[in-house]
Amino acid sequence: MPRLKICGITDAAFAVEAARRGVDYLGLIFAEGSPRHVTPERAREIAAAMEGTHLPRPRLVGVFVEQDVAEIARVAKAVPLDIVQIHRAAAADEVAALKAEALEVWRLAGTTGDDYSGEDATLLDGSDGGRSGGTGRRADWSRVADLKRTGCRVVLAGGLSAANIVSAAATGADVLDVNSALETSPGCKSVQLLDELLETILRQ
Repeated sequence: MPRLKICGITDAAFAVEAARRGVDYLGLIFAEGSPRHVTPERAREIAAAMEGTHLPRPRLVGVFVEQDVAEIARVAKAVPLDIVQIHRAAAADEVAALKAEALEVWRLAGTTGDDYSGEDATLLDGSDGGRSGGTGRRADWSRVADLKRTGCRVVLAGGLSAANIVSAAATGADVLDVNSALETSPGCKSVQLLDELLETILRQ
């Protein structure tokens, strides 16, 4: 199976339970318009709660939309983050500037034919036309194979759940990114729903 990312973490207790279950990545969303938005201070609290357990810590992914490179780098250092995910069209010089800060960079996939050689991974996510990310809509899974042929690591997000996680894994994506399917309401993750997802994965 690909590695697993749970995005939209807002609660330290859930983060600790995810770490206990061996989740690979946890996503912290710094986009202010999101119902899953966290401040840098809250993100530090979540990171500190996991450090206090002495469990292997999932890698922390900061999700940014409107922030510029300087702000992204500042937040990444303050939390601290392992990876920054630019959830918008980002120029190659922005990616390069963040990599110069010793950060791993994931960038949202644009149109077919874009150059994805600068970032460490490319994210495919679903869109409802007005926004991409957190919509619960499926991405275009057929693009995974095309991106993989160019040598990209691919993170697949958008509408992933226990019902389709095995099919999503079969696309060849390197990371599966699950968000709203694990919620009882926007921003409120359920450990029970996480366990159901992990049980589905383990049965394969």
